[in-house]
Amino acid sequence: MLTATTQPEPHAKLAIGDRAIRIARVITRLNVGGPAQQVIWLAASMDRARFLTTLVTGIVGREEGDLSSMAWARGVEPLLVPEMGRAVHPLRDLTSLSKLVRIFRQLQPDIVHTHTAKAGTLGRLAAWIAGVPRTIHTFHGHALDSYFSPAVSQLFLRIERVLARKTDRIITVSPRLRQTLLTMGIGRPEQMVVIPLGLDLDRFLRMPKGQDDLRASFGIPIGAPLLGIVGRLVPIKDHPTLLRALTLIPDGQGAPHLLVVGDGECRENLKRFTHHLGLAGRVHFLGWRNDLEAILGELGMVVCCSRNEGTPVALIEAMAAGVPVISTDVGGIGDLVTHGETGWLVPAGDPAALARGIESLLADSGLRRRLAATARPMALERHHLKGLIHRMETLYGEVLTEKGGRA
Repeated sequence: MLTATTQPEPHAKLAIGDRAIRIARVITRLNVGGPAQQVIWLAASMDRARFLTTLVTGIVGREEGDLSSMAWARGVEPLLVPEMGRAVHPLRDLTSLSKLVRIFRQLQPDIVHTHTAKAGTLGRLAAWIAGVPRTIHTFHGHALDSYFSPAVSQLFLRIERVLARKTDRIITVSPRLRQTLLTMGIGRPEQMVVIPLGLDLDRFLRMPKGQDDLRASFGIPIGAPLLGIVGRLVPIKDHPTLLRALTLIPDGQGAPHLLVVGDGECRENLKRFTHHLGLAGRVHFLGWRNDLEAILGELGMVVCCSRNEGTPVALIEAMAAGVPVISTDVGGIGDLVTHGETGWLVPAGDPAALARGIESLLADSGLRRRLAATARPMALERHHLKGLIHRMETLYGEVLTEKGGRA
C-alpha cells in the first residue's frame, strides 16, 4: 500500500520546515482522457526535492480505457479506493468518504488537490473532516450541462457552489470555462485561476508517415480522405452527429473515411447506427490504440463533435502533430481553436453545418495547411508539460504562503 509516490533527494532543500510539501492528489478514476493524463504527469514530474505526492484514485469501469499502466511506467503507484466511481451510489460514496478521511489523517497532507466532479466532492469533504489546511480543485470541464436531467444538474450546481466557498483555489483549464463557472455562481474571481492542460507533446514533433497497412487493413482506397475522431464513446461526445454529417457528404471514390479511435459504453450502439445509415464501409472502429502518432500521421483532419468539453486532449495532440482540426464550438474549445486561424468551428448538434465544414476543408488543401501551421506552435507552447509543471508548482507556493506556510 503506497504512502507516497515521490521521495525528496537526500541533500535537497526541503520546502516546509525540515520536510517537503505533502500533496494528496485525488481523481475519481484513471480512465483515458485529459484529467487522468494530467494527474499522472503532475505526480511523476513535479520537483521531487520540494513535493511529496500521493495519487489517490478509484477503479476504471469495464468499458473504459485504463491509464493505470501509464502511471506505473512513470513511477507513480496509485493508492486505490475501489468504492469511488463516477456514478452516484450513496453507500459506496460514504465508504469512499470514510476511506479518504483515514488516508488524509495518515498522510497529513499540506494540500489536497482534487480533480473531476466525484473526487472533488468526496475529496474536499474528507479534507475538511480530516483537518487538511489547504484544498484546491481543478475543473477540467464540468458536468453541469448536457450530462444529466435539469433537476439533477441543479442539485450538483448547488453542491459545487457550497464546495467552492471553502476551497482555497479553483483551477480551470481555459478562460471560457472560468467565466462559465463564475456565471453559474461557482467561486469568486480572486479564487479562480486558469492553468491550461499540459501534455507530453514531444512525441508528436516527428510524425511517422507511410503507414499504408492502416489503409490496407480496413480496405480504404489510397486516394480517399481520412478523418479521425479520438476519445471515449459516450453520449456527451455526440458521435451520431458526425455519422449523420457523413451521410450528407456524397459517396463515391473520393468520399472520406472515418477512423473512430476509442471505446466506451456506446460502441455497439454506434456500430449499429453506422450500419443503419449505410456507412459500414466508410466508418472503422479501432478501439483504444497506443500508436496514435502513426494514426495522426495518416489523417487529413481530426474531428470533435462534443456537446460539452473542457479542453480536449485529442485536439491538442492533433494540433501539435500538424493535423488540421474541426470542432463544435462548446465549453473551452473556443480558447483552443480560433475559427479560420487555428481550426474550424461549427455549432453543436448540427450535422449539416459539420458536413459543410468538413467539405470546405477537404476542398481547400491550402487552408488546411495554413490552419495546421498556425495551430502547431501555439499548441506546443501553451500546452506543453513543462508549462503545466511550472504553473502548478508556483500556485502551490502561493497557497502555502497565504496560509502562513513557508514555500
